[in-house]
Amino acid sequence: MHRAHLARSAGLAALTAALIAAPLAVPATAVTGTAEAEGSLAFTARLDIGDGQRACSGALVDREWILTAASCFADDPAVSLAVPAGSPKLKTTATIGRTDLTTTAGVVRNVVEVVAHPSRDAALVRLNRPVTTVAPVAVSATPAAAGEELKVAGYGRTKTEWAPLKLHSGSFTVDAVSASDVNLTGKDGVSVCMGDTGGPALRVVDGQAQLVAVNSRSAQAGCFGIDTAVTSTAAVNTRVDDLRSWIDAKLAAPRFTDFNCDGAEDVAIGDPKATVGGDTNAGVIRVVYGDGKGTVELNQDQAYVPGGAEASDWYGESLATFDHNEDGCTDLVVGVPAEDITVGTTTNADAGSVQILYGAKGGIGTGQAAVDHVQGLGDIPVIKGSASEAGDRFGHAVAAGHTAEGEPYLLIGVPGEDLGTVANAGSAIYVRGSVNVVANQEKAGYAGDPEANDRFGASLAGSANHLVIGSPGEAIGTEKDAGGVQILKHALNADKVLTPVLGFDQDADVVSGGAEPGDQFGSSLAAVAYRPSGAATATDSIIAIGTPGEDLTVDTANKADAGAVHVLRVTAAGAVTQVSSIQQEATDVAGAVEAGDKFGTKVVLANTAPRAVVSPSTLVLAVGIPGEALGSVAGAGAVQTFYPFGAAGAHDHWIQAGDASGLGGTPTANHAVGTYLGASATRLYVGVPAAAPYGAAYALPWGNATGGRTGAAAAATTYKPGTDGLPAAGGQFGRTFG
Repeated sequence: MHRAHLARSAGLAALTAALIAAPLAVPATAVTGTAEAEGSLAFTARLDIGDGQRACSGALVDREWILTAASCFADDPAVSLAVPAGSPKLKTTATIGRTDLTTTAGVVRNVVEVVAHPSRDAALVRLNRPVTTVAPVAVSATPAAAGEELKVAGYGRTKTEWAPLKLHSGSFTVDAVSASDVNLTGKDGVSVCMGDTGGPALRVVDGQAQLVAVNSRSAQAGCFGIDTAVTSTAAVNTRVDDLRSWIDAKLAAPRFTDFNCDGAEDVAIGDPKATVGGDTNAGVIRVVYGDGKGTVELNQDQAYVPGGAEASDWYGESLATFDHNEDGCTDLVVGVPAEDITVGTTTNADAGSVQILYGAKGGIGTGQAAVDHVQGLGDIPVIKGSASEAGDRFGHAVAAGHTAEGEPYLLIGVPGEDLGTVANAGSAIYVRGSVNVVANQEKAGYAGDPEANDRFGASLAGSANHLVIGSPGEAIGTEKDAGGVQILKHALNADKVLTPVLGFDQDADVVSGGAEPGDQFGSSLAAVAYRPSGAATATDSIIAIGTPGEDLTVDTANKADAGAVHVLRVTAAGAVTQVSSIQQEATDVAGAVEAGDKFGTKVVLANTAPRAVVSPSTLVLAVGIPGEALGSVAGAGAVQTFYPFGAAGAHDHWIQAGDASGLGGTPTANHAVGTYLGASATRLYVGVPAAAPYGAAYALPWGNATGGRTGAAAAATTYKPGTDGLPAAGGQFGRTFG
């Protein structure tokens, strides 16, 4: 039985509010007009809200976004169109490109985010994965005009069917246009019906459709189940032609960590040396929810978290985030490489484990059960088939994200893995849907050969397009610990391994310098998707490689472990070129080259506008310099940011404790600022775990961290145990970020 709806406008008392379909046993379909041919108006979407509780329509306006009506998601649209930001209250799926619902054409996607317009019956909804097989409809820049004829489509009822299985459309005449609405009348008895809410009203010019408005409310004459005494085919649609800037701003907005799906940025901060229940160095993670919604502690003595807290587990030694179950809530990956794993009667010290803790509307721990990945166990063949062994350090490094197709992936470093009799050669495990493979130097096409203490997998990075694995212990000839890097694609090749792009060291032509003992080339890595000029999407990757052991000669003096960073571009076709080599001796770069600076100990990259063509205002590299002496304060440390293209000194910015960036404290000996960094598209995170008494962490807006290059400065956020809901306890708070 359908629920009655009331008009939201006194001037439209005869109209029903928000033409949301009643619960359906089968999918609903559209306007009382004619059925569309397969493939026609393929951008029109059918929304199933709450597994049949509601049905609406919409239009694909971007490969990841549908424009529809906010009333589809409002609790009572007759009273208010207010819709909370974040994931939809009810599970929502979108079918796009399937004008005949009995076929398998098009795609089905989950809706993971709803953004309602603040004053109109319009909403953008984000899909869990992009749609690449259906062209989005263009949003018109010109409003409808009185007397104009528009084509209106939707997946609602028809005259004779409660739940028809084909998209329908009809012609409507524009009666009047106001600042927010378009008044229409259906021609030849055509009406907008329940289930059509949010569907497109289109102007067709030279065979190309333009989206002018979306269905909001209607009198529904002739719709199935409507009293025959109703004869009006009037409808009111919401204008969208003047919402282009609102739409574009949301489409361009960078994504961020959101564990509780409320649209506010959250952060997880690791304290792997914290004591738990008397177990020293057991480790905790502290989650701080945005908008002042509190903090949560995660440790292995909690019922939700797998395992049990033990001394020296160092829980949270590595962290990463992605939306693994594609529900719109960010999920947390926790590496526990010091975890001891018992197999039979043998305890393998530091074998390691990796957990996925799922975000949910109530926060981490309130939704899907956590997953604990342990070698030799579970249902992922590549993990189950790999034995837990002492010193493997499974999870020493973790990288997670989404491919260009939107599929979640997880990369796990196992630098202590023995390959045959080769101790600590290292390996990595990659999991993406049904794909699960091992990456190591035994694989065809990968650079180098497994050697003792290569520690392949000690560092990892990934973008939507590429993966990067470091082996900082790699010996190049007789040059021990010179280091190496392997770049891969997400796709498997004919050998059923991640497709190699390039494996190299500093003796390669693609990178400046030369392999030297102790360089540790690749001990820190970062990668980010990059849209070059002329490309429609971010098809390439920018990769930063830290070489903190690099010795530099200034005049005739050798500066041991001064450090350097190399930045490379990897194209979609696999071409790899160096775009910059950054050292503090470069012209106009702040700071002086000094022995022990270890410039590049940690590198992070951020693309603050991932949809835009990269420019100095969108791409930023942050480099940690933990050995930096500030005046007479030895080992105080600092962070330096750069635009990695062009001259290093053209856009560099210096950050140290107590300066205008918002990094708190004062320069203090051996605080080693720059050892622990994290990044989102909006913020640089700087950890200072040596800060008394428990450590500290800071979130610097990128405008602060770049001296205004990537936007205006804003208030920085300080996280300290004992303040703002964080308990006054810990060991080295601020070592990791997720």
